[in-house]
Amino acid sequence: MAVLVAAVVVLAVLFLVNLLFTFGVIRRLREHTEILDKMGTPGPSAVMRRPGESVDDFVTVTADGEPVSFAAESGRTLVAAFSTSCAPCKAKLPGFVDYAGRHPGGRERVVAMVLGDDDAAAASFVEALGPVARVIRDVEEGPAPKAIGLHGFPAFAVVEPDRTVAASGSDLAALPPIAAKV
Repeated sequence: MAVLVAAVVVLAVLFLVNLLFTFGVIRRLREHTEILDKMGTPGPSAVMRRPGESVDDFVTVTADGEPVSFAAESGRTLVAAFSTSCAPCKAKLPGFVDYAGRHPGGRERVVAMVLGDDDAAAASFVEALGPVARVIRDVEEGPAPKAIGLHGFPAFAVVEPDRTVAASGSDLAALPPIAAKV
């Protein structure tokens, strides 16, 4: 009987120690959550320059040989960056094509970048984007991706004529809504 009492006492002590550790872990998790909330999270705009930041100027040519530069832009410009190896880029391409087709100013106010080494995939992106955007075929270290501070895919932004980012993110929902064409 003494062994049974000792076992119950040992288990009770272990239970209480475990309970104390669990409460300690919960308290630390709450503290960490508060710290993270105060720091803020990067959110969807972390793929490129954030709203309020300025994009740098760049000079390059489109896949059709047209020159492109932010210095030459006179209206609100829709900018997108896609990678040929990015599954979300492929999934969001049709939505972007629809959005860009409704963007005020038409094709002249839309710049799309297609980055990556896969020429066959790049050709399909360029073909899909060509009717609604001036398409830049570039590498990730090229002048256009550097100008927008690109470090994630897909990336979408609306840039004001003064080169200030009005909205940006990795999802089209981060951009201002555009009325449907009738």
